[in-house]
Amino acid sequence: MDERIKKHAQILVDWSTEVKKGDRVLIRSHPSAEELIIALYEELGKKGADPITIYTSNEATSTYLLNRDGEMDTPDHMLALFDKSDVVISIIADDNITAMGGVPGERLSTMSKAYKPILKMLMDKRSSITLFPTNSSAQMAGMSLAAYQDFVWGAVIRDWQEVYDMQEILREKLASASEVHITGPETDLKLEIGGMKPVNSAGKHNMPSGEVYVAPHPDSAEGNILFDMPMILRGQEIEGVKLEFSEGKVVDFSAKGKEEMLESLLETDEGARRLGELGIGTNRQIDRFTRNMLFDEKMGDTIHLALGYAIPWSVGGGKKGNESAVHVDMIKIMAKGKMKLDGEPIMVNGKFVWE
Repeated sequence: MDERIKKHAQILVDWSTEVKKGDRVLIRSHPSAEELIIALYEELGKKGADPITIYTSNEATSTYLLNRDGEMDTPDHMLALFDKSDVVISIIADDNITAMGGVPGERLSTMSKAYKPILKMLMDKRSSITLFPTNSSAQMAGMSLAAYQDFVWGAVIRDWQEVYDMQEILREKLASASEVHITGPETDLKLEIGGMKPVNSAGKHNMPSGEVYVAPHPDSAEGNILFDMPMILRGQEIEGVKLEFSEGKVVDFSAKGKEEMLESLLETDEGARRLGELGIGTNRQIDRFTRNMLFDEKMGDTIHLALGYAIPWSVGGGKKGNESAVHVDMIKIMAKGKMKLDGEPIMVNGKFVWE
């Protein structure tokens, strides 16, 4: 076994989820990640934890949804499994990442609504979403498997305490700010974050990580923004997404094709037209777009906004975060942009002013 797989497992168990003796650990994965699962079982055995693994597959889910019509209820047996688990580790490792591309948007939206209680429960767990490099994900990134393995483990195997300490500077600045102003090509957008709770994300819920994020006030977004990187929605790319906001809500949108998919997302529910997250990427080990948002949103010198659900711990006490059955990120490269906090520049052309 590649020693990097063992190190990946150690980071997930020791840092990301802080597994303790007696913890009930749920692992969700495609069989393609068997080596990482074995490495996790080795680490969990040393901890005295009790693991169980369930099978996930885009192909299986796609087949199910293509043959499932009508409304869906929350699967109570799945809800019970999450409820009884102390730790949840989810591993992206499908053989076909684009398998969901042929599923009608309304059926995906129906499933998202049904699974919303499970998503909310997951937020309250010690949990981590990670990726095991496969040929499918390497092909999506336009890389050989060997090169992609180097890329993935280069982003994962880091000193995460050091990352946390570095990101605290940014978190503290966001915590003391009220207004965020983002400008750049075809972009002039203002958000309110006063009283919200910026999060220093250094590998506790996503691995890899490397971002600081915060929930904007749901009714605060005013202006327009162009996203340079494609939106990845249900395994499909939507290029040139432009959104216009008024009183926090998307009032106009456009894209270079596949606008019907974007419209389907926006029609999921009321919250799908509002922002749940502003994130700032800091992981410069992630230096290219790979069509996988787990990595791409952490890319150094970028920001991202998410339509939909606000991560609960990024919402300040007594404040309201956006509610939705979806959470979809969109990336903007800041190489020709600027971000200001309360009128003071914090990022200019992708670099933080204190660098």
